[in-house]
Amino acid sequence: MAATCPSQPGARGTQILLCRDGLTVVAEEGAKFTLQGHDGSATSVDLQSKALLLDAPRQPGKNRFRVNTPQAIAAVRGTKWAVDVQEARTSVLVLQGRVAVRRPRGGNQVVLGPGEGVDVDPGNEPLVVKRWGQPRVDALLARLGQ
Repeated sequence: MAATCPSQPGARGTQILLCRDGLTVVAEEGAKFTLQGHDGSATSVDLQSKALLLDAPRQPGKNRFRVNTPQAIAAVRGTKWAVDVQEARTSVLVLQGRVAVRRPRGGNQVVLGPGEGVDVDPGNEPLVVKRWGQPRVDALLARLGQ
């Protein structure tokens, strides 16, 4: 079931979605995604292309907001992070808090902290957490009107 979140235009052609439970989603212009949820609350987003910036406060219990892409699943632990889907790669960058990332079919999981990112491709190699350089961070955030 799709969740409904009021939206408003943002900077640089972005769209800002303000959801229940304090979730904010900033979508890059042209991003293809679908919010999923129940009882009017968003519980996950399926992202097919381009980038989203998410700010998700910690949820009670074991409820964790997730971003599903063709290459990765990123589950929040109360944080602000960006997910970018390009061709055959998903990149995840954490700005605040922590995010767990794994491939949809399993394998190793990594937990990212502030300033850390991971690039997930369709292969089977272990995921490698890296500290992103400021130019790469700035370029992604600029696409998201930040």
